[in-house]
Amino acid sequence: MSQAGASPVEAVDRALLALQALADAGPRGLVLADLAASLGLNKTTTHRALAALKFRDFVIQDAVSGRYVLGPGATRLGESFYADENLPALLHPALVALVAEVDELVHLGVLAGTQVVYLDKVEPERAVRVWSAIGRRVPAATTALGRALLAYRGTDRPVLEGYVRSLPDPSPAVAERAWAALEEARAGGFARESEENEPGISCLAVPLLRLGAAVAAVSVTAPAERMTEDRVTALRGTISRVLPPLLPEGFTLPEPAR
Repeated sequence: MSQAGASPVEAVDRALLALQALADAGPRGLVLADLAASLGLNKTTTHRALAALKFRDFVIQDAVSGRYVLGPGATRLGESFYADENLPALLHPALVALVAEVDELVHLGVLAGTQVVYLDKVEPERAVRVWSAIGRRVPAATTALGRALLAYRGTDRPVLEGYVRSLPDPSPAVAERAWAALEEARAGGFARESEENEPGISCLAVPLLRLGAAVAAVSVTAPAERMTEDRVTALRGTISRVLPPLLPEGFTLPEPAR
């Protein structure tokens, strides 16, 4: 995004603009002449900026085509910023806003092996009947959080079977129920679980997508008697309204297939 006025350090600004142009170009990259033209710079000046970026692996050059593309140094920046340990700070305001709307317990979770680990939680004003704690791990295959994540990571039946085998009850019936839940989540854009992990407790979860893949999920947990079909429909609408404006740039909710 262009800014008004001159950059205080032109050399740094040129390097940043080159990175921005290469990011826009994607995996095909750009040759030096095209990159220089897009920046309104001569090739010598552009080459100097690229040399500095190549030194730190922010840019790499294809030996055959001569095209420049983003290097691992640049792509690691986003990966580090959106790492699991940073997600609670980035997403906590969204969780707070959601709790204020739904008045139920809200969790943020990510996959860790065959389990989901709670990275953050926000409790409502009213008493909560379910025990949870940040850092707690729960099975991915039988929880709404886990199902939301698995559904939007391209999980097929053979992969899901690995998650089911880690359960206390890895029966075919459990595997079938988990698969049906993943299919439902892919179709509707959210996942559900009712009393599969704790008597009297139900959950609804939505995945948070980045570059099309689920990196985390947010769930609403409530007593099963409050999770009627009408309530679930209302919660889906509230989540779709409240979360997107508060998500970090590049994060989205899935578009339901139906």
